[in-house]
Amino acid sequence: MKIIAAADGSALGNPGPAGWGWYVDDQHWASGGWPHGTNNMGELMAVLDLLQQTAHLDAPLHILCDSQYVINSITKWMPGWKRNGWKKKDGKPVLNVDLMKAIDEAITGRPVTFEWVKGHAGHHLNEKADDLANAAATAYQAGRIAKPGPGFLDTAPATGAAVLTDSSTQKAVPRKTEPQQQPQPAAPAAEMVPPADNDLFSLFDDLDTAPPAKPAEQAPHPVTPIDTVIAGERALLTAEVRSDPNRVAALLHTQFREIGASGHLYTRADVLEHIAPLDPPVELEVVSAEQIDANTIMLLWRSVGLKPALRSSTWVRTTTGWALRFHQGTPEA
Repeated sequence: MKIIAAADGSALGNPGPAGWGWYVDDQHWASGGWPHGTNNMGELMAVLDLLQQTAHLDAPLHILCDSQYVINSITKWMPGWKRNGWKKKDGKPVLNVDLMKAIDEAITGRPVTFEWVKGHAGHHLNEKADDLANAAATAYQAGRIAKPGPGFLDTAPATGAAVLTDSSTQKAVPRKTEPQQQPQPAAPAAEMVPPADNDLFSLFDDLDTAPPAKPAEQAPHPVTPIDTVIAGERALLTAEVRSDPNRVAALLHTQFREIGASGHLYTRADVLEHIAPLDPPVELEVVSAEQIDANTIMLLWRSVGLKPALRSSTWVRTTTGWALRFHQGTPEA
């Protein structure tokens, strides 16, 4: 079975409100974005998210892009950049290096191919991905967060259908195959995640968790970095996000650490291996939110629903958006 998907990016103003999207079929697509970014960031993020969300599937991946920059960066220039310490031949640093490094990690050892398609030329999959990226950029321009889409979760496209390319029409054509049993995530180890701790938090960017809409007569409240972080922290508590390790991996900082209420130190790998929905559900009560500098936000909050605890989270800005760098929970006296 081969998975064929189109990936695209968009930026209103370039830089400006930016979005990304990838599309396989109506049951398998995703989108997201940032209040401020570039078209190339969107193109790269679409590829990265697609790679991460299909990492659990044992199938070749064929990615359609209308960006020569993305295809050349990944298939031609990246090996030289790596040998040169992620610098170009002229010694200047590679642009969007965090995205490039993440793509390099996600693609290593996988059967992935790329194909250039002309944009805005009626290619079915490309048009769908373009629509998703534009809609995401428009959402951020309006102060909203883009719809995340169903992604892949734990299923292959079209429930047992291999998506192939009909070169005469350049449209997706489903071909039935035998359904494949997907591996189930391993159960958390009791000694790794104490039941009373419930401190493994995940990421946010793909969820529609914008602040409540203002009354119609008021202008939309622009999304600030603090708004984004608070929305993200709330999303960390949802069963939808915590059930999908791919979404966790997409936005957790690569150096993430957490000290749980039990005093246990968790690494990013621990979180990705053992993340699970909280039982009972937890609500977030903001105590304070402070932007320390342009790239760092400290959020203090109280968890409501478990044994009361005060919590602190440090979020940092990367080229792909805000990422959770550190979290600590302390039982409330």
